[in-house]
Amino acid sequence: MTTRVEDRPEQSVAPVGADLPPPDRGSAPEAQYILTLSCANRPGIVAAVSTYLFESRCNILDANQYDDRETGRFFMRVVVNPVGEGVALDALKEGFAALAGRFAMEWSLRSRFERRRVLLLASKSDHCLADLVYRWRIGEIPMDIAGIVSNHSRETYAHLDLDGIPFHHLPVTRQTKMEQEARIWQIVQESRAELVVLARYMQVLSDGLAAKLAGRCINIHHSFLPGFKGAKPYHQAFERGVKLIGATAHYVTSDLDEGPIIEQDVERVSHHATPEDLVRKGRDIERRVLARAIAWHLEDRVLMNGKRTVVFAD
Repeated sequence: MTTRVEDRPEQSVAPVGADLPPPDRGSAPEAQYILTLSCANRPGIVAAVSTYLFESRCNILDANQYDDRETGRFFMRVVVNPVGEGVALDALKEGFAALAGRFAMEWSLRSRFERRRVLLLASKSDHCLADLVYRWRIGEIPMDIAGIVSNHSRETYAHLDLDGIPFHHLPVTRQTKMEQEARIWQIVQESRAELVVLARYMQVLSDGLAAKLAGRCINIHHSFLPGFKGAKPYHQAFERGVKLIGATAHYVTSDLDEGPIIEQDVERVSHHATPEDLVRKGRDIERRVLARAIAWHLEDRVLMNGKRTVVFAD
């Protein structure tokens, strides 16, 4: 098939990876660090972690832990602030590495106020995209939007305030799908995106791209799957007379819509509800579920536990 001129990818409105100024939050907050870890459970983990943080002159502000009795795995999230001068993050990491080695931990230690770069993928339905951009602009979700990728043109979102955000139009056909996926991966790398969000992006990622984005790609879908697959799920739900509708945010894997679940929510409906009512309510649920999942991921509240997640919700 010959590619028409109007189907060719548009130029970005800003260079890939352009840094956008974060919303003004006043004076800089005190230093705080987030430590997350998981390992095989055994006695002494909490004591060892607490002792190390105390001896490193760190004050524990918040701590959560979970012992999965089925898998024998232990999970922990701790927020600390350094007491006094000279408690450097790099030094804390170097010291903790030795302790982590003793317990064979998978762990992370970073500044609580480090802003992650997030790439948003969207299609024609723009309610999730509009919501995330708004929450970003008012500072509700602490992230930097690295760009927006869509299989629809920029004019599709003319009613949204996307000023200053790099936009990439990558139209997808059966012939161009793999080429455009390669371009998406290139944009992820060039923009230094640490998280990719499928904000109602209506293209299925290939197994290869899903593997590259393992643990850092979040999708949102209605909770009717697998009962109501295909087109117009809310209309299918109406025909079946459902009493609950909902949405699910999960990590993307090669198994379509089967990745580890981060967050879900539902809302009751009655026989009075029309298909249009279900669509309207569904959009609202999708927005809030996706926003919570992203915020929890960026705050290191989500720890992988095989095919499941441990979520230390706020």
